[in-house]
Amino acid sequence: MRSLSEFYSDYFSSTAVFSYKEDERIFRTLFMRVWFTVLLVFVGLSLMGSTFGIGPNEYHYFIGNLILVNLISAIGLNLLVGFTGLLSLGHAAFMGVGAYTSALLITEYGCPFILSILIAGLMAALFGLIVGIPSLRIKGFYLMVATLAFQFVIEYLIIHWDNLTRGIRGIELPTPHIFGVSLEKNQAYFVFLFVLVVILMWGAKNLTRSKIGRAFIAIRDNDVSAEIIGISIFRYKILSFAISSFYAGVGGALYASMLRSAIPEEYVFINSIIFLAMVLVGGLGRLVGTVFGVIFVTLVPVLLDLGVSYLSHVYDPNVTIYLGPVKELVFGGLIILFIIFEPEGLVGIWIRIRDYFKIWPLPYISE
Repeated sequence: MRSLSEFYSDYFSSTAVFSYKEDERIFRTLFMRVWFTVLLVFVGLSLMGSTFGIGPNEYHYFIGNLILVNLISAIGLNLLVGFTGLLSLGHAAFMGVGAYTSALLITEYGCPFILSILIAGLMAALFGLIVGIPSLRIKGFYLMVATLAFQFVIEYLIIHWDNLTRGIRGIELPTPHIFGVSLEKNQAYFVFLFVLVVILMWGAKNLTRSKIGRAFIAIRDNDVSAEIIGISIFRYKILSFAISSFYAGVGGALYASMLRSAIPEEYVFINSIIFLAMVLVGGLGRLVGTVFGVIFVTLVPVLLDLGVSYLSHVYDPNVTIYLGPVKELVFGGLIILFIIFEPEGLVGIWIRIRDYFKIWPLPYISE
């Protein structure tokens, strides 16, 4: 009879592959496929439970929608920063381009919701091509300053181009529909976003394993060496900006539809910093790290708000006044601690846990 350790090693922890087709799988091991199946089952049971009033409520689905929208945008930023090594502080501006493009198409031209999202992504990608042109001559800090300038230009246009963007009033959006199905409830919007995230994550994963993705990584590691071996530095840097901006534009359009409005406050410089924090905390150059970083950075402020609300309800209502600024300090402090003590991000912790269980229940042997 086989032992538990042998069974676990053969079916869960083994990373051995016996063909090129197996090596090209996104989920290479049974362990990964099982956990992805568990995720799908959990989401399905949550949706079924909500139908009978025993699952997540509309507020929980709103938080889930926020995580999924942020994840789409953060994937694009990680492709640019983590995989290609190009720093950007203008990601929220690309989201704003996508949000206002989609809003104008829907309200002014009656464009279908899905089509408006696609066009929003393409419009943001066009801006990404323009912003990426300086990346041939400059990089590092100077490229970051160039993207920062783009961020402030877009902020100025959104606020002051009143005839087009309606300034600080923003653009109100109707309830989105897809194939005749209303997405008014957060639960319905969550299902739509979940399917879209799976598709976009699958696309990003395949991109990183393709010729394009390998070129991105080569440029990140050493752009001079990459150019020597025949990689077109300028073309792939421009392409990285375009793909990253496309994801941001799609995320911005989805976020505006989720809020039923496109307003300037959601696409300011501080949001670019938050998205960069998501990528850094999750782990640069790792898509699964992006998932961890988005969940962490999105949920920490929510949990801090719940904690302060609980203390004000139990002890003193004035606690909200005293601890309000402390929430921002704790949030920023956690990000700084991660950068200092865990430079590989949350994905580094996950890799250590995963590697431990690869030989479980045997311990590591060190001399």
